[in-house]
Amino acid sequence: YKKSYCTATPYPHGVIDSLFVDGFLEKVLDEIKQNSKVKFKESDLFRVYQSIDLGNIKNDSKMAKELPSLMKLKSALYSSTYRSFVEQITNLEPNTLTDQVDCAANCHTKGCHLLCHDDVIGTRKVSYIIYLTDPDTAWTDEDGGRLELYDNFDEEKDDDDDDDDNKKGKSDKDEAIISNNGRKVPGVIPCKTILPTFNSLAYFVVTPGVSFHSVQEVFCDRPRLSIQGWYHAKEAPSDIENATLNRLKSTAKGEDTEGSFMPLRQIVDNGNEKKAPAVAAAAAASSKDDDESLSPFDKSYLAKFLNPTYLQDKYIDEIRECFENESSVQLRHFFNEEWSSKVKSATSLMDENDKLGKDHRRPSSSSVEYDVGVSDKWIPVGPAHKQRFLEYVGDDDDDVEDDTKDDSPSSTAGSLLCSMKRSVFESDAFGRWLKSVTSLGMPEGHRGRVRRFRPGLDYTVAHYGILTTSSVLDATMCFVAGKGDQCKYDEETGDLIGSDDDAIWDSGDVGGFECYIAADEGEGEENEADDEYNEDNDTKLLSVSASDNTLSLVYRDPGTMRFVKYVGSGAPSSRWDLSLEYSVIDDDDDDDEEEEEKEDSE
Repeated sequence: YKKSYCTATPYPHGVIDSLFVDGFLEKVLDEIKQNSKVKFKESDLFRVYQSIDLGNIKNDSKMAKELPSLMKLKSALYSSTYRSFVEQITNLEPNTLTDQVDCAANCHTKGCHLLCHDDVIGTRKVSYIIYLTDPDTAWTDEDGGRLELYDNFDEEKDDDDDDDDNKKGKSDKDEAIISNNGRKVPGVIPCKTILPTFNSLAYFVVTPGVSFHSVQEVFCDRPRLSIQGWYHAKEAPSDIENATLNRLKSTAKGEDTEGSFMPLRQIVDNGNEKKAPAVAAAAAASSKDDDESLSPFDKSYLAKFLNPTYLQDKYIDEIRECFENESSVQLRHFFNEEWSSKVKSATSLMDENDKLGKDHRRPSSSSVEYDVGVSDKWIPVGPAHKQRFLEYVGDDDDDVEDDTKDDSPSSTAGSLLCSMKRSVFESDAFGRWLKSVTSLGMPEGHRGRVRRFRPGLDYTVAHYGILTTSSVLDATMCFVAGKGDQCKYDEETGDLIGSDDDAIWDSGDVGGFECYIAADEGEGEENEADDEYNEDNDTKLLSVSASDNTLSLVYRDPGTMRFVKYVGSGAPSSRWDLSLEYSVIDDDDDDDEEEEEKEDSE
């Protein structure tokens, strides 16, 4: 065991099959099913059912008497004899491991998962998983739930290199995602997977920035039961600050934002500002505030793309009132029928060709499926402990009116979304529309991406690197399967009514929603990492369900993080979005500055 463990890749790990005598784990499994209570837990990182820590069950308690085989297993696992065996097979010095008991029964049902992390918390030294899957029907690739292992990389960022690719990830899945400080980071996709076979044990020494792993989503209706636990050392590792959960909390503000803000594009025609003569003449003699007002030409230009409802003064006033009260608003059926139909056709075709969404399910755990949808224009973005999704990086000169230069589904969907991003969301006309509907100042700049979150694969994780140094306006334009209608709920029970695509997204059961949470106080400092299954510290401020042709506007302050929840394999489609941030100054702040200047002059 020691030899195979030490030579294993991507880092030392081992698997022992048929570890226990026949019949013993069957008794443990039956006791857990009959007498153990589990609690549902969910955060940006996981979705799981978990029992209490078995170390908290006293030997003479009622629960212990109901779980005799499980208690016997616990005693054996943490006995001095077995700990010595673990030290030998993991190449550790004798007496490295203490008798601290730290384990629980985990149940991953259909849709459950655990995203990439390195397991390093406190004095943890060795991680182990005993699989208690169905002993009568063998677990297969089609069932999912594999243990996924990631290679790790340590590449220094060139301080003089301002290339955004250093923050977005590289197109080659085997290359490292460049870290701002040279510490090790995982690749975008796992390089090895382990099937959770009944009566097998998987184990590895937990190492900061090295032992990256995850639990693949469970695709089947059978539960993936396991005993998950750790052996502890007397002291924490000297480089514990490199542990993923520590790093997610200690990253400097703005380290993982999406580059510098770019100025809004002026709408031009034959080299001249594209404004009606009367409007242009008026603008020449107007004040700056008048220049930032939504003009008739702006409305005329935006009317080529947007639902006309959102250009009517009455509804602009209503949207502004809602935004002023809530600091957020969701606008359904945002693009007009022409453009929403184009997007629906292009994205649906690409999902169908990739066999994602609807009745499709990823059939195996081969490397091919992790690459689904990847091309020279749709690149995977990592590192996996922070995010995984595809970003469109097509040429900037794609013409919105000529989105069929490459008629492949991949190029058509990407170039169409990219063109809409550039022609609408990066335009000065849209900037003035944002000013009108939010009461915020004219956007000073924008930055953003065209993203695709594939079912069964993609997500982002909340971390301090995405905190901004100043408030921003998030504008997220979402496209998914469904009609984009407002879902209805039973007035008495509060239950969601319906089972169509809109209801599936709104339920949250398949993920894909964007969630805003408050960062803990003292961000950027050396905070102690939480248990990866700890959900208590998440202070949810807002959750926005994925909805077709829906624009979400959210005013985000520097103390707020956000994430897109892992999109489950049961999702009706990929989540496609245009994710933009605008640098804005609240009009109230301008008024305060003017008042201060007035007082100073007096």
